[in-house]
This record gives sequence, structure tokens and C-alpha cells, in this order.
Amino acid sequence: MTEPTPLTHFNEQGRARMVDISDKQETSRSAAAHTTVTMQPSTLALIKEGKIGKGDVLAVSQVAAIMAAKKTSDWIPMCHPLSLTGVDVRFSDNGHNELYIEATVKTKGLTGVEMEALTAVSAAALTVYDMCKAAEKGMVIGPTQLVSKTGGKSGDFHRNDTHF
Repeated sequence: MTEPTPLTHFNEQGRARMVDISDKQETSRSAAAHTTVTMQPSTLALIKEGKIGKGDVLAVSQVAAIMAAKKTSDWIPMCHPLSLTGVDVRFSDNGHNELYIEATVKTKGLTGVEMEALTAVSAAALTVYDMCKAAEKGMVIGPTQLVSKTGGKSGDFHRNDTHF
């Protein structure tokens, strides 16, 4: 059994801190995350047909995802503010009752972009909910999960159980 990795977000007094990354190597880094919004087939049809009264749900959700990725450090207290080099958001569906959202975020820097990718898909899903809640309040968001990450000292990660 391996020893657990010590938590790096606490100082010697046990108080929260932002991790010092100044000695890390700058590398190309990317992360992809996805989430699902489950809804009635009629709600999904309204989205696909562009008949939601608030506007183009996917276009607005895409912009929300990009904006959220850029502002992740404003939401998550210990995240470093990063200069992102790319954010791509994709939507697909199962034709019945699930809307899939995936975001890929890239940077060249000292720390990874996993939180930015997770924040992006979360903001997109919340925007879908907000724009469609008049049609259906029972939508369910999730699971939300990291699909992959590349770069950095800890190496690459690729989830094997994804349907994207």
C-alpha cells in the first residue's frame, strides 16, 4: 500500500494556502471535462429546434463556458489565475433525453487546467438549466467529471469510462 500524498494546500499551521508553483517547469497543458443534462425529450427537442424563448441555448451556454473557464480562479479560492491559450466547447445528445457537454482547455504554464475544464462544463450546464427552466424544472445535471489531462509533473490522465 502506498503512502497518501501529503496535501499541498495547507501550510505548517494547518491553514489553507495557495500552492507555490514558482519552481515548476512551464509546459503545455490541457484538460477535458464533461457533464450531462438529463431532461424530457420535448425539452431537448425545443433546444435542438431553437424554440426556447430566451434564445439559442447552445450558443449562450458555449459563451458561458468560455467565460467561466477564464474566471475559474475567481470562483475556486485556491486556483491560480491562468492565461488560457484555448477553450473549446462541444455539445452532442442521445436524441432522447440527454444533452452532453464537453470542454477542452489549454494553456502553456506552470499548473494544470483541470479546474478550468470542470468549471466550463458546469457553467454551460447551469446556463442550459437557466434558459430552459420555464419549459422544465426537473432537469438533472451530472455526473460532471474530468475526462483527460496532459502535461505537468504528475503526467497524463485519461478516463476509460466516458461516452464522449
